[in-house]
Amino acid sequence: MDVIIPAAGVGKRLRPLTLTRPKVLIPVAGKPILGHILDRVIDFEVAEITVVVGYLGEQIVEYVEKNYPTKKFRFIEQKERKGLGHAVGLALKDVDDPVLIILGDTIIDTDYGVLFGSEKNVIGVMPVDDPRRFGVVEVKDGHVKRLVEKPEVPPSNLAIAGIYLIQSQRMLKNAIKEIIKRGIKTRDEYQLTDALQLLLEKGIDMEISEIGACYDCGTRKTLLDTNQKLLKQRRQEKYNFESSVIIPPVFIHPEAKIKKSIIGPYVSIGRNTAVEYSIVENSIIDSGSLIKNTVVKKSLIGYNSYIKGSAFVLDMGDYSSKELT
Repeated sequence: MDVIIPAAGVGKRLRPLTLTRPKVLIPVAGKPILGHILDRVIDFEVAEITVVVGYLGEQIVEYVEKNYPTKKFRFIEQKERKGLGHAVGLALKDVDDPVLIILGDTIIDTDYGVLFGSEKNVIGVMPVDDPRRFGVVEVKDGHVKRLVEKPEVPPSNLAIAGIYLIQSQRMLKNAIKEIIKRGIKTRDEYQLTDALQLLLEKGIDMEISEIGACYDCGTRKTLLDTNQKLLKQRRQEKYNFESSVIIPPVFIHPEAKIKKSIIGPYVSIGRNTAVEYSIVENSIIDSGSLIKNTVVKKSLIGYNSYIKGSAFVLDMGDYSSKELT
């Protein structure tokens, strides 16, 4: 089985962090979003993992090759942003082998062993309170009857969770080619849901699988929420820093330095970052930064950044500096 991870998005809702790096490389709970996704599938029998890159894609290639050197990867560039369906279509092969598609800005907990052993077409779903913000499935007796992208009147409360198992790459590739040829777009883009809906209309059977958890990383709020949830799952280390209080759950890189500070809860601190005489709570601070004499809450701080003085909620991109009084 192959795996496809579309990761070409710009990540406008996570600026300024995404001004200098692709969204999938933003850290959460101690590693990049893409690292969490890959770690969930890397030990299964995967023939090849294809990552669709675009914006700052060379950084993704460098990260993957450095951290997963023994696995077989392929990188496909989406030169024009024409939608998720278009991105997946670029990566699909003209073969009748199965493929697992996992969106690059969502970390999914599910029984991957069941998916890798399945011989059915499966769409991962999750019940949500407001389905209008998602692609939604209409289901009868466990089988998908209809897919609707962000409907005003949802046919169910089952949202598409961002993971799809399709038994024939050629079949899906041809469906994507057809929607492009016919100019079928939703919100002016070629959507994967439209291609899957076309397959349903041709009589292809698809089932649903309710996932265990779905961690969205697409906005600052959902990224901080995901950081909280993933930190709760981690085994907590014992930290011993000079005159400091550590309130779990937290992730502090072994090469970070903490001095006379209060850290936590829900804080991720990257490599070679130093925090001195500060309070940090519910925040993500990337590598190589210096946080001094300040209070940081509900914040996203990029790498090699510097903050000194009074602060509470900040979003700072990489190589940023701010002194506050």
